[in-house]
Amino acid sequence: MKGFKNVNIYVQDKGVINTSLGFNDDKISFIGEGEIEEVISLPENAVVLPGFIDQHIHGSATADTMDGTVDAISTMANSIASEGTVAFLATSMTQSNENISKAMISVKNYLDKGLDTGAELLGVHLEGPYINTEKAGAQPAEYIVNPSIEEFAHYNKLSGNNIRIVTLAPEKQNSDEFIKYLVANDIRASIGHTSAKFADVEKALALGATQITHTYNAQTPLAHREVGVVGAAYLLDDLACEIICDLIHISIPALKLLFKNKPNDKVILITDAMRAKNLGDTVSELGGQTVYVKNGEARLANGALAGSVLKLNDAVKNIINTCGVDFCTAVDYATANPAKNLGVFDRLGSISVGKDASFAIVNKNTFEVLYTIRKGKIIYKK
Repeated sequence: MKGFKNVNIYVQDKGVINTSLGFNDDKISFIGEGEIEEVISLPENAVVLPGFIDQHIHGSATADTMDGTVDAISTMANSIASEGTVAFLATSMTQSNENISKAMISVKNYLDKGLDTGAELLGVHLEGPYINTEKAGAQPAEYIVNPSIEEFAHYNKLSGNNIRIVTLAPEKQNSDEFIKYLVANDIRASIGHTSAKFADVEKALALGATQITHTYNAQTPLAHREVGVVGAAYLLDDLACEIICDLIHISIPALKLLFKNKPNDKVILITDAMRAKNLGDTVSELGGQTVYVKNGEARLANGALAGSVLKLNDAVKNIINTCGVDFCTAVDYATANPAKNLGVFDRLGSISVGKDASFAIVNKNTFEVLYTIRKGKIIYKK
C-alpha cells in the first residue's frame, strides 16, 4: 500500500483537510486511518489535489495532434504531466480530410498501445472543420466545410470511435441534424468559431449542445441589441464554458464577469496550448501557419492569437491570484468540471475512495507541481 501520511488533501465534499490516504495499485483504498507501507513524503507546503484534466489541447514540447503520429501524442502526454495533468483530449484543428484522417488514426493507434506513461489520453476534441470562416481565428479558412454526418462518422471510425467533443458553428448549414447526431452518439457538441446570434445558441442548446469553446474567443461578443454567444454564455446556465486563463486571451474583468454569471460547475479551464508550449520564445507552427511566441503570447504574423502556451496549473493559479476565485472552486474548474463534462467523474476529477489514484501535488502557495501521479504511478516528479 502506497500513500501519504498527515498531509493536506483536497477531499471530495470535505475541502482541504489534513489527513492520510492510501492507494493500492491504481485505486484509492482509504482516506483517514489505514496502513501505508510505502509513504510518499511531501513538504509542509504541499497539497494533494485531484489530477488536472485538459479537454482542449493541441500540442506541447514540439508535438501536435495534427502531426498524426503516436510519437507526437506520446510527447504531449509526457510533457503535460509536468503541469499536474493526468488526462487530456488530443485536439485537432481545421485541415484537409487527409490530415484530419491521419490524426484520427494516430489516436486509435496510440490508445491501442495501452501506454501508461504520461497523462491519459481520453479521446479527441475535434475543433473544426465545421466552423464559420468569419471567426476562423488561427484555423485555416480554406478547409472549413459545412457539417457532414457521413464525413464525421468516417473520422470517428478512424479514431476508434474516440471523438468526445466537436466544436462547430451552429448557424452553419446542416448543423441542426449534426448536433442531434452527436447527442445521439454521446458526443459533446461545443459552440465555437462562430458568428451565431443568441437565438442560434439557444436553439443549439435545445437540440443538445452542452458547451462553448474557449468562451469570448472567436465568437460573437455581447452587444445591447444582440447579446451573441458571449451573452448566451452568461444567460444559459446549462452551457458549460471553456476558458483560457492565461491573462492574455481574456482580460481580468471579463474573467470576473463570467465567473460571476456562471454556476461554479459550468466553468472548465483549458489551455488550448500548441506545440510551442514549454519551449520559451520561439518561432513555431500551427496548421501549416507560422506562429511567433514571445513573452508567453502565441500569434500569427497578422497578430491573431494562435492558441496558447499556457500550463494548466498556471491557469488555476492565475484565477486564484487575480479573480478572487476560492482555492477549491478554482481546482474544480480544472478537475471535477471537465471530468463531469466528459463522463469520467466516476473515476477522475476528485479524491474519493474507489476512484483512480490520480493526483496533482502542488506547492499550495506557488502552484508549482511537485508530483503528478496517474493511477498510482508517478508520471512526473520535480
